[in-house]
Order: sequence, then structure tokens, then C-alpha cells
Amino acid sequence: MVKVYEVDKEADIQLKRRIADLFMGQLEPIGPTNAYDQLMKTINLALKEDSQAHIFIAERENTIVGAAFLNIALSIDKGGHYIWLNDLYVHKEHRNQGIAKKLLLKVIYWAEQKEIKGIELETGINNEATKALYNSLGFYDIISKRYGSRF
Repeated sequence: MVKVYEVDKEADIQLKRRIADLFMGQLEPIGPTNAYDQLMKTINLALKEDSQAHIFIAERENTIVGAAFLNIALSIDKGGHYIWLNDLYVHKEHRNQGIAKKLLLKVIYWAEQKEIKGIELETGINNEATKALYNSLGFYDIISKRYGSRF
């Protein structure tokens, strides 16, 4: 059975390391050589008391098999708070078992309880399985060109 829950802001270092270990599966092929250190720094920042970031994890038998990492932001267009879903990741050995859907449903329910106006995210244009999941839960395409910069 898979248990999905929000990570408490008081999470201990062992849990933070387990979360970083999971996300390394996503970053190893593309991440920088110091990806683990960056993950730990980001997780620590996300779990600070004043942070607008939140982490939800899916656990099976004390093994973290998936996670959602999100930020709450404000939008003039939406008339209030919305979620930017940075990452929804399931370990490759645990995919196609409904874990991503359970994570996303937990995030949606949590957002509704907080009166958040919506969720936005980004996925690869060729990621058909992920797009099917999002569409099955009422997400729709937003046509735009995303830009970025690093400092």
C-alpha cells in the first residue's frame, strides 16, 4: 500500500536525504556534478518555516517511491494563489502503478482545502503518459513559450 503525505517543515535529516536520493534518479542523467548538494540545499530551503514550497511524498514499506515538489505563488490572472508544480517524480521501478496519480490527487485535495485557485506545470511535449495523466484529472494545455535565466 502506498501512503501519500506532505513532508512536515520539521523533517529530520534522514528524511531529507531519502527525498534527495529519490530525486537523484531524475537528475543523474542531466544534473550537474554537484546535483546532490543542490538537492539538499533546495530541500532545506523548501522546508524552512517561511517557505512557500511544499513537498509531498509517496511511501511504500518505508521506501520513498515518488514525490511532488511545488511552490505557492500569486497570480493577477487567477485572482489569488496558485501552485506551480515544479516536479512530480516516481522512481522508474515504481511507475505505471498509479503513484503519480495518487500524489497529484493529494496535492489537488490539499490545494482545494487551502482555497488555492489552480495548478500549473510543465512537461515534455513528447511525454504522452504524463500528459494523459494530467488530462485525465482535468488539466488542459496552455500554449506559451517559457523563458528562463540563471544568475
